[in-house]
Amino acid sequence: MGEYDNLLFEKENGIGTITINRPQALNALNPATMIELGQLCDEISQDTTVKVVIVTGSGEKAFVAGADISEMQLMSAVEGRNWGKLGQSVLNKLENLPQPVIAAVNGFALGGGCELAMACDIRIVSEKAKFAQPEVSLGIPPGFGGTQRLPRLIGKGRAKELLFTGDIIDAAEAYRVGLANKVVAPGELMSAAKVLAEKIISKAPLAVQLTKSAVNHGLNVDLETGIAYEAEVFGLCFATSDQKEGMTAFVEKRKPDFTGK
Repeated sequence: MGEYDNLLFEKENGIGTITINRPQALNALNPATMIELGQLCDEISQDTTVKVVIVTGSGEKAFVAGADISEMQLMSAVEGRNWGKLGQSVLNKLENLPQPVIAAVNGFALGGGCELAMACDIRIVSEKAKFAQPEVSLGIPPGFGGTQRLPRLIGKGRAKELLFTGDIIDAAEAYRVGLANKVVAPGELMSAAKVLAEKIISKAPLAVQLTKSAVNHGLNVDLETGIAYEAEVFGLCFATSDQKEGMTAFVEKRKPDFTGK
């Protein structure tokens, strides 16, 4: 993996952990950080030793406190559009990694930070986590996919309320509306994310990846097209060694030994 100025990346036992590492700015996203995140996603997508990815923020206060407003303040219309396009492109890469991605939200996830968390497949959050899309208070709408991913996650009505008001919600409310999958004590956040990652890793890797692909693809097409795609990946798995091993292990009443082939 390459060297990064604004990110940390570690691999251990099939888990790749990305840490947004700008604690002096509450991990706010600037163009340099987003470019690095896009490059890292490209590398992870080709790394078959990484089975699950965890994304978190450095320090105790923030996951990502938003985009870096000091760098956005003087942008022209063209520059603003290009910044939004960059953010959307990078978060699309994250969302469409073949590996499942877990957000371990350790604090503020505001604006671009909330959008980053929503681009992950699953969100495990600290009791101290706070979520918001406060862009309307700055004279702009969300620009990194917030107007699209939030309604898909929590429903149109709730999403519009949060998007129109910019209100901050706590971890309990995020869980209630479906933005968070699980809420844990701050000291248990990373261990909880790793336990979930290890559970996913214990399953057939290709089946997990193709399941993710089917879900992501299906959300963007009509039901008939989505289930047709599902049938294709379902059938494809019958050409894998893991399908033979999984079903044989079930019949033999033993734990399967998946190889990802």
